Amino acid sequence: MALFEIPALIIVIGGTFAATFASTTLDQMKRVPALYKKAFGGNDLDHHGAIQQMVGMADKARREGLLALEDQLAEVEDTYTRKGVQLVVDGTDSDLVRAILNSEIDGMAGRHKANAHLFAVAGGFAPTLGIIGTVLGLVHVLENLSNPSLLGHAIAGAFIATLYGVGSANLIFLPVANKLKALAGEELLYREMQLEGILSIQAGDNPRMLAEKLETYLPPGAREPDEEAEDEPVRGGIGQPAEVAA
Repeated sequence: MALFEIPALIIVIGGTFAATFASTTLDQMKRVPALYKKAFGGNDLDHHGAIQQMVGMADKARREGLLALEDQLAEVEDTYTRKGVQLVVDGTDSDLVRAILNSEIDGMAGRHKANAHLFAVAGGFAPTLGIIGTVLGLVHVLENLSNPSLLGHAIAGAFIATLYGVGSANLIFLPVANKLKALAGEELLYREMQLEGILSIQAGDNPRMLAEKLETYLPPGAREPDEEAEDEPVRGGIGQPAEVAA
């Protein structure tokens, strides 16, 4: 309870909210609860599922032609992938497909950057509002110099505002901004993987080679193991003697 000061809380939290709201739009502020949920929940990206889906479509396109993928579009849940495959089925030039899908990625990156910037702005305002709260508290202290019994509580309350400002910036706003930036980078790489898969399907690449290409977008520890390499017994290293039959 010694760290709970309602006036300091109103100045810091209310002032940070007002300053941030003045720096952005109402629609962006409405997204704050959803952005908090996203920051703590993370991305729901199924990389292996997307690779398997791309490989399956590539195999079907090589056997039955690109038009055969039109019947499979209803099964594609991801809007970005469905749009890309639809462009391919419609016979759109590969350069135009790349341009359209890259525009989608650029738009997504811009929205994610604005979302992270919102919390970065709040993280910049919060310490300043904390200092303002402290100054106001110290003014109240100077008004009560004639009453020493009130000075201790007044000084403590003044510095609580700084604690709220610095604490909220470094424990809430800035970490959320950094998390949103990290999630945006992860989704950007995911979309680039999908783009490469869609263009490879259009080019008629070998499904196995496509799987190898798309797995390069994953960290080594997240890649599917090579079953053939695992099943093959080790015959011995360089310089080891060959086995002699009994």
